Amino acid sequence: MRTLGIIGGLGPESTIDYYRSIIGACRAREPEAGYPHIIINSLDVDKGIAMLDARRLADLADYLAGGVDLLVRAGADFGCIAANTPHLVFDEVQRRSAIPLVSIVRSTCEHAKMHGLKKVGLFGTGFTMKASFYPDEFQRAGITMVGPTGPEQEYIHNKYIGELLNNKFLSQTRTEILGIAQRMKDDDGIEAIVLAGTELPLLLRGAEAPVVDFLDTTLIHVDAIVTELLG
Repeated sequence: MRTLGIIGGLGPESTIDYYRSIIGACRAREPEAGYPHIIINSLDVDKGIAMLDARRLADLADYLAGGVDLLVRAGADFGCIAANTPHLVFDEVQRRSAIPLVSIVRSTCEHAKMHGLKKVGLFGTGFTMKASFYPDEFQRAGITMVGPTGPEQEYIHNKYIGELLNNKFLSQTRTEILGIAQRMKDDDGIEAIVLAGTELPLLLRGAEAPVVDFLDTTLIHVDAIVTELLG
């Protein structure tokens, strides 16, 4: 089995979810293969957010590329970034990486295309919802991507930074975000919503009778990662 290197900590709770999900998926696919070899480099989410707030994307790319370099020196054969927002600079980090990186954006787009989706919504941090890296990837696959309204984006972003990254998953927040999903289904005609923030599934998994399908980017990414691990 190959060795996986994870850039984690962005944030910590979703990194724990990745670790647990990767191990579970490996054991489900090949019960006799043993446990996967995983190296985690947990970075500082607050440092990353400060760079994003200041639009210091070159510094963010340096920070992530340095983190990947440590994984390479530790023996990783391939890697991933266990978060969506840092994929703002994914292409630059991959360019500077000595190992291949599995993209959460590309994995999710391939999943949506495989399931025949034509129009989807996008939830994530404000950085992700305002950026073009998700819509551009989906557009190339012939899929239209729609974001929430400005005030809805602000609400989701504030809850993400203020609650989800601090391990607070409140029922009221879940209800409000499900309400936004319902509005987008009714007004925008979306078929599904991409949960392009790896803390969002921790809030929304298990929600009773979801109003629209959610694409859980963590589990989609994990599936692609495990394919590489076992390949």
